[in-house]
Amino acid sequence: MAPVVNALAACPEDFDSKVCVTAQHREMLDQVMDLFQIKPDHDLNLMKPNQDLFQITTNVLMGMKQVLEAEKPDIVLVHGDTTTTMATSLACFYLKIPVGHVEAGLRTWDKFYPFPEEINRVVTDSVATLFFAPTEGSKQNLLKCGAKPGQIFLTGNTVIDALFYTLHKPHRNGHLPITLDDQKRLILVTVHRRENFGEPMNEICRALKEIVENHPDVEMVIPVHPNPNVRNVVHQTLGGKQGIHLIDPLDYEPFCRLMERANIILTDSGGIQEEAPSLSKPVLVLRDETERPEAVHMGTVKLIGPHYERILSEATRLLNDASAYQEMAKAANPYGDGQASQRILQALREFQANPQKFQ
Repeated sequence: MAPVVNALAACPEDFDSKVCVTAQHREMLDQVMDLFQIKPDHDLNLMKPNQDLFQITTNVLMGMKQVLEAEKPDIVLVHGDTTTTMATSLACFYLKIPVGHVEAGLRTWDKFYPFPEEINRVVTDSVATLFFAPTEGSKQNLLKCGAKPGQIFLTGNTVIDALFYTLHKPHRNGHLPITLDDQKRLILVTVHRRENFGEPMNEICRALKEIVENHPDVEMVIPVHPNPNVRNVVHQTLGGKQGIHLIDPLDYEPFCRLMERANIILTDSGGIQEEAPSLSKPVLVLRDETERPEAVHMGTVKLIGPHYERILSEATRLLNDASAYQEMAKAANPYGDGQASQRILQALREFQANPQKFQ
């Protein structure tokens, strides 16, 4: 959402915009706000240790009620599929305030995969007035769910705006806490999804360990998610292993530069499935389903699941077969050109001129 916030701020003659954050993920939020030089008008500061979905949802609902009643906005923009997005959309619905959903229309069609993100976006799209769809596929999903064609704007994804902004600006905070060997190929790994907790996490870690053991010219960097279901397994299986760097989660800027440096990326993240194709990086997705099928269809992303044998075989193939690597690396990026924010602003101007048109 940061590129949209800055685009709105750059047009004060057209928009009076206010920024509200819930700080559902405080440590991730603050460094992004600093990078994009955004100062929130409202900070609900809801992050608490070990909070569950009941607590997050309830606190966002009550916190946003106060903000919405104070600001009385003409429209509220929400992004993606977080619990913050879902609960804010519900609060807007209760107060009959229109919602614009940035990154609308993503679906796996399985309500428990990913959990709770699939239902978060379904609920958000069920109450939204404007839909900012990143791809033609997400637009078709919205039409299938009953959205009116005139409410949907095909914009590309704002994550590409953010990526290009970050990589094209002078280094501010690109420092890594480790030293990488320029003579070795780099595999970047991120894993954090709830559905990969337990035995899937064990299989992922066993495969990662064997990949590095089998390829002495490869090193691996894993920014380890703080959730104990991830951290404990990763450190127990991979801690102290030659060629594997376990580090704390990175700020957005150094992480973008690490993606740029990597040869292969293994992830269960959604956003990275969109960012990495923009950098011509092959992505192996540690999930059995994805709400971002476009890059899979175009060949730069492959679904392999959290399965030991599949992870080992597919990573080995990319490391040993240059033609297979190039085939994935050269595939096109279907997620946008870095101008999604400007398209969203144009849609908001249309809404501003005639809001009844979109009801």
